[in-house]
Amino acid sequence: MTLTIRPAEPRDAALVFAFIRELAEYEKLAHEVDATQDDVAQALFGENPRAFAEIAEWEGEPAGFALWFYNFSTFRGRHGLYLEDLFVRPAFRSKGVGKALLRHLAQRCLREGLARLEWWVLDWNEPALRFYRSIGATPMDEWTVQRVTGDALERLAGQ
Repeated sequence: MTLTIRPAEPRDAALVFAFIRELAEYEKLAHEVDATQDDVAQALFGENPRAFAEIAEWEGEPAGFALWFYNFSTFRGRHGLYLEDLFVRPAFRSKGVGKALLRHLAQRCLREGLARLEWWVLDWNEPALRFYRSIGATPMDEWTVQRVTGDALERLAGQ
């Protein structure tokens, strides 16, 4: 069996958007997706992309993706890589696709001298939590995610 991982290209915008929708369905968050395929294409392939994606293909079939961007650690004084989304289609799970995508990103971190690879995972997603522990990921339990969006973001901005 052949697994390949490659950078997403402009021709992949529809595929990346499909993966995002499938992930949202799995996480029971499809109602929160207001991005469009054009939004994704612009973010990944526009004039100044700030997000990037890798496509995993199993025997030439799209199997999964990882969408990521650079962040920065002031304590480490270096950039890191933040994994926004990792998704493997159900038919391709348990074949090493997710681990290969993470390995690919870890190799990028080492190659570029990045300080870390990090991501969030929903606390109910036991299969993902078990998988992440198996590859050496550690939970950052002492941190609580904060978010400002929508009306609250507008109020904060003084709008």
